Amino acid sequence: MPKFVIEREVPGAGKLTDMDLKALARKSNGVLEGMPRVQWLESFVTDNKIYCVYIAPNVEALKEHARCGQFPADAISQVRNIIGPTTAE
Repeated sequence: MPKFVIEREVPGAGKLTDMDLKALARKSNGVLEGMPRVQWLESFVTDNKIYCVYIAPNVEALKEHARCGQFPADAISQVRNIIGPTTAE
């Protein structure tokens, strides 16, 4: 199944408290309970954005998750390949 990165514009994201992040995660998990083919892997919180990595059948499923959870989904990009330091070897 394809992997995607979602860019979410969240002003002040880097200042969210642990409780705020826990509430966001719970909300996302609640939506995902009704979407068995969509899996949230991890998210990276920066100053004003959250980048989320998901496995999903298609972009439309991720848009539905964002709509149901009332999360921004400013850009959704399919991961085409993964590289790291060992790729150079």
